Amino acid sequence: MNIDFPFHFDGRGRTAQTTDDDHIRDMLEQLIFTSPGERVNRPDFGSGILQLIFAPNSPELAATLQFTMQAAIQRWLGDVLELKALEVQSVDSSLTIDLQYLVRRTNEMQTARLTRTV
Repeated sequence: MNIDFPFHFDGRGRTAQTTDDDHIRDMLEQLIFTSPGERVNRPDFGSGILQLIFAPNSPELAATLQFTMQAAIQRWLGDVLELKALEVQSVDSSLTIDLQYLVRRTNEMQTARLTRTV
């Protein structure tokens, strides 16, 4: 059973469930947009990306964001997926992340676009 993110109840009043593919996308979103120290029992969980959003936009910042996310995804979700492509765009206070990954269990390619405005 995969619990949907963010947590909510379905039409029957039960905990909402989701598909395997959507659950993997939810895990990616949680990992990328969680700052280290936010989780009580996993203080090193997260990517720290949100700390870099307000830094001056530059090629160096884009490379830092990309490297940081690749390391976090490999560490925390490497057993679930294999990252094939990652593109980060930071415009003003908006961050857009395009991912392409292989789901290890099914060997299917998936794509995800995650956007956060702060």
